[in-house]
Amino acid sequence: MFSRSLDLVEECDLSFLHVFPYSPRPGTPASRMPQVAPRTISERAKRLRAAGEAALRRRFASEVGATREVLIESDKLGRTEHYLPVSIAGDLPGAVRRLAIAGHDGARLMV
Repeated sequence: MFSRSLDLVEECDLSFLHVFPYSPRPGTPASRMPQVAPRTISERAKRLRAAGEAALRRRFASEVGATREVLIESDKLGRTEHYLPVSIAGDLPGAVRRLAIAGHDGARLMV
């Protein structure tokens, strides 16, 4: 099942993953299932986070050269219509600008 989760990151083109280790909760069906060793849980979470980071870098790279509508959130940050963060310089929060994506730094798109 874990391998399938990794495959889904790629197949579904997921860009933002929220990964956390499973913790059994008393009385739930999953708590009655065979449990995975804590070391394995930690290793799998690390692998899934790495897959998510790689997918996000690929997504950022695919945006370079595109023009996107960007909602300005602060004088340094905006977000595209696909929720990708964009580094900007001094604009009015709340404004929407059509901006050309020039590159990325691995964490944000750059204009």
